[in-house]
Amino acid sequence: MAMAGFKVVPSLSDKMTRHRSLLSAFLLTLLSLQGIAAAQSQSHPPTVHPIVLHGTRLLDVKSGRLVAPGEVLVQGERIVEVGTSVKHPAGAEMIDLGDRTLLPGLIDAHVHLFLHPGAEDLQTVQESVPQRTIVALFAAREDLMAGFTAERDMGTEGAGSADTAVRNAINDGLAPGPRLRISGNAIDILGGHEDAIQYNPAQHVFSNATYANNKDELVSAIRQQFKEGADFIKIYETGPDRVRNGQFSTIYQYTEAELRAAVEEAARSGKRVAVHATGEPGTLFAARAGVESIDHANQLSDETIRLMKQKQIFAVPTFTIFDYFADHADTPARAAREHEMFDLKVQDFRKQLAAGVPMAVGSDVGPFPHGTQARELVLMVKFGMTPLAVLQADLINGAKLLDWDGQIGALEPGYMADVIAVSGDPLQDIGVLQNVSFVMKGGVVYKK
Repeated sequence: MAMAGFKVVPSLSDKMTRHRSLLSAFLLTLLSLQGIAAAQSQSHPPTVHPIVLHGTRLLDVKSGRLVAPGEVLVQGERIVEVGTSVKHPAGAEMIDLGDRTLLPGLIDAHVHLFLHPGAEDLQTVQESVPQRTIVALFAAREDLMAGFTAERDMGTEGAGSADTAVRNAINDGLAPGPRLRISGNAIDILGGHEDAIQYNPAQHVFSNATYANNKDELVSAIRQQFKEGADFIKIYETGPDRVRNGQFSTIYQYTEAELRAAVEEAARSGKRVAVHATGEPGTLFAARAGVESIDHANQLSDETIRLMKQKQIFAVPTFTIFDYFADHADTPARAAREHEMFDLKVQDFRKQLAAGVPMAVGSDVGPFPHGTQARELVLMVKFGMTPLAVLQADLINGAKLLDWDGQIGALEPGYMADVIAVSGDPLQDIGVLQNVSFVMKGGVVYKK
């Protein structure tokens, strides 16, 4: 998500340092990938040995109960048994994680693998797509090591369908990373939220999204995205955002009829639409059109809230990105505006919670460092949710939103063996999720 007017312009020395760091990180990652590939080849022979995970506690996320002690029996890529004591088959590898809580791998429903901290508009112009793809692989690895075993990538910000290559490389075992649902390039109108509006038009700087200005162009763009490998469609529905006299406002980009045409075209292929939509009337248009999620959702009218509850359309608040921009603004005046917008967002979030709007967890990580996005869960608790409610929003609702319901998001027989471990009790202190000490995805241990 680009925030209009927010820039951190790197100096020449900063750029040189970054390129040296990038090269060093690339070499280290190659060595790491070789080690992980070797580990995978050893742990995935034709007959895979079972693994038993043991911890002092295990979270049953659906019931909200902590099982003590907790054990998980893993065979291949799936969970076979869960309980206080499970079978220990002959030849099973025992991994005793000590005084830790076992829980499902975390889900981030709004990430940008192709962005990193710094000026978003500049990096998408100055950095080549191959370079950005390498950076995206680093980002995917950082997110996985932080315990996020599944993510929804919400647009490559001008890198086209390069996220298809990242997803496929992860799926093929060529690189470590979360399970991914990808959208390719997001879709936007001419002169819209991502259309390089801060630049001299004579330079013809490309948009960070794919143009579509009416129903026909939306359908055409969606078909192209699916051809290039997208799992879902991401559309920019609002922007820019403003606060005047304590009132939040934002411009809508597509009409309700245009969004409905997009939703229907995606549904024809069995797929769905997510929108960047911060306020009215764009959020109402999106809810009426039947999108799958409204991301950011700073301001929702009573009617939008009613429709989202009725249709079970998820709000994805993305607090962390707003918090980050407020604390990293380039001028005191901008910092004041960002904090004012953030305060209004928190107020509306509490109204949404009270009304029963379904929530999912997405951080908008990318403009802030990958691997740090567990802060999103901390902020959602700070602003009104219980730790259990946030974990259920992240794991149960996140699995539904990513179309992996019944496959991930719980420690149950038949589910994918995506398991993490943390010290302490996340139901008492959600902050423990910011320090994940063990990561397993699909039965493969990536961090121990």
